[in-house]
Amino acid sequence: VDAELILGFLAHLEAERHNAVRSRNTRLAAVRAFARYVAVQCPPALLLAQRILAIPMKRFDRPLLGFLSRGEVQALLTAPDPATWCGRRDRVLLQLLYNTGARVSELIGIRVCDLELDVTPSLRLHGKGRKQRTVPLWKETVVEIRHWLRSAGLQKDQALLPNRWGKPMTRSNVAERLARAVSAATPRCPSLQGRGISPHTLRHTTAMHLLQAGVDLTVIALWLGHESPVTTHGYVEADLAMKERALAAIAPPETRGTRYRPTDALLKFLQAL
Repeated sequence: VDAELILGFLAHLEAERHNAVRSRNTRLAAVRAFARYVAVQCPPALLLAQRILAIPMKRFDRPLLGFLSRGEVQALLTAPDPATWCGRRDRVLLQLLYNTGARVSELIGIRVCDLELDVTPSLRLHGKGRKQRTVPLWKETVVEIRHWLRSAGLQKDQALLPNRWGKPMTRSNVAERLARAVSAATPRCPSLQGRGISPHTLRHTTAMHLLQAGVDLTVIALWLGHESPVTTHGYVEADLAMKERALAAIAPPETRGTRYRPTDALLKFLQAL
């Protein structure tokens, strides 16, 4: 196992297995971790390990994650049928995804005892590395949860979002129910047509809507469970309306009394940013 073999393996991943650059880099990261272990445990192989560690990660384009507008979110939240058991559960599922910005693993791990609905409505989430955080709940979320708890009759130690057999939902189950909600909401909100919407899209939407509301980036980082606001920068970017407001704030004095209208060339430049 030398650097030439690893390079051949990485080329095989892209050329024959048609893996994306992200997958290629993930495999290389695992090989690098093993090379560092070998360098410590077997000093004679230090030169070999260093050559493997010198293989660089491949650069790739980072597309914008995309987020939903408030109208699209509202259409999605009201899409499940509240007259059915699955519809009531799915409404809570979608409302929690948008309210908390939770990861799917955090969402399916919520138990009834993690809720606090009486004094200050909040939810305790169990995140990565056994870290916990508490997220406040909006009034609309609390109303949906109370309706769901009354109809489902769940115990304190049960999953808040169970499947039909009373077990916690799976990742694929959450993605499938979200896809159903998108299909149901599309006739009322045509802008959802053809959009690739995943649970992570709602997490990104939560971050963007908090940013648009003027919430500080450090608070958004705490809301999403990030250790550093640097990670949160990957979730948020200024949309065109925010850029317009920024331009209006620095417009020449003679134009501040009227609405600033950027040129088409300037709009294209801002969209590229």
